[in-house]
Amino acid sequence: MEVAAIIPAFNEEKTIGSVIKTLKQSKDVHRIIVVSDGSEDGTVNSALQHDGLEVIELLDNRGKGGAIKAGLDRCDSEIILILDADLIGLSVKHVEALLKPVREGSVLMSVGIFQKGRMATDIAQKMAPFLSGQRALKRDLLEDISDLDLSRFGIEVALHQHVEDNDIEAAIVQLPDLSHVMKEEKLGFWKGVLARVKMYWEIFKYVARIGADPREKL
Repeated sequence: MEVAAIIPAFNEEKTIGSVIKTLKQSKDVHRIIVVSDGSEDGTVNSALQHDGLEVIELLDNRGKGGAIKAGLDRCDSEIILILDADLIGLSVKHVEALLKPVREGSVLMSVGIFQKGRMATDIAQKMAPFLSGQRALKRDLLEDISDLDLSRFGIEVALHQHVEDNDIEAAIVQLPDLSHVMKEEKLGFWKGVLARVKMYWEIFKYVARIGADPREKL
């Protein structure tokens, strides 16, 4: 089954290159699609420095759900790998671990959880594993989310609620020594805090609209 990696990215020029390099080293990934979600920095140029991938440049910021939808519309791959563009320490082993349970058919979705990366990001994911942005899943699961392009940062909640409602088993995959750049590090403390509040507000609005219960765990 063909695997397409979709990387939604908003102003990630400093880190997206290392994510792309790792994906290109994986024999399990057949297509790499970078979706610049209204980026105002050099994200697109950084991605274009690498051969053998597709870059979609959205002029307006559509949120993570909209960016993933744009990538999904570009391919017909049966398995979709979704990775954040700001990962630190991504390895081929992480990619293979995420894909393995889905490729083998034991589950329809796997969710990656940081382990022994950095304390702040480890704790955040342990508290809310359903918000992890690192996933491998069958294409059908994404297509079953009718308002995928409207979910913005609520995409992870939408997927979580869908598997809960339909008794679909998901695998938790530990990703040792992996972390990501926190918003406060990218933007400075106060701008980072405001960006984080905006993200959680979008998640809250989506949760309220679909009636999800984020207290449930995978």
